[in-house]
Amino acid sequence: MPTTREAVVQAALHVLDQDGLDGLTMRAVAQRLGVQHNTVRWHAASKQRLLELVSDELLAHCADEPLPPAWDERIRTLSRRCRAALLAHRDAARMLTVACGPEPHSLRYAETVVATLLDAGFDGRTAAWAHWSLFYLILGITQEQQAGTAVPVRADQVPLDRYPALAATLPHVGSGEFDQRFDFAIQLIIEALTARRQPAK
Repeated sequence: MPTTREAVVQAALHVLDQDGLDGLTMRAVAQRLGVQHNTVRWHAASKQRLLELVSDELLAHCADEPLPPAWDERIRTLSRRCRAALLAHRDAARMLTVACGPEPHSLRYAETVVATLLDAGFDGRTAAWAHWSLFYLILGITQEQQAGTAVPVRADQVPLDRYPALAATLPHVGSGEFDQRFDFAIQLIIEALTARRQPAK
């Protein structure tokens, strides 16, 4: 049976989960499929193109219905789905930072977010830039979480006489509570957007 693009993408996801982004190569995908290297290149002419296809697949179901009718809850749901989709695969957020392009699933996700904001009454620039603000938040905090580099700051690293503000908030500095931090940031963005919808006084 001929190898399909879908099979190549799924094989690439398996390699990503097993070996991480650095181990995701054209040859590794070919070995996973049991085919020649050129067979993979037929569907993805370069590693960059392969990463773009895999990145797009990660967002395949993020915009699926049902979605909440209220714009703010819809934005929360879309953002959480996107983050969950990235967390489901090793190094996925890092991959999207270098290989997210105008592919069908990515465009559908962006369209749904932007349309939600336009329908809520926001102007075009606010809708488009809010989408990117949300997406950058998702990529950043998810990449940090997947990298496993978040280490709580110790009291001896922030002496009170030099860093009084950090010392006073030490339990929350460098905290690894990613879900809570993510929800907090999403809420801040939604509150800022809500304020923009209020009529000028």
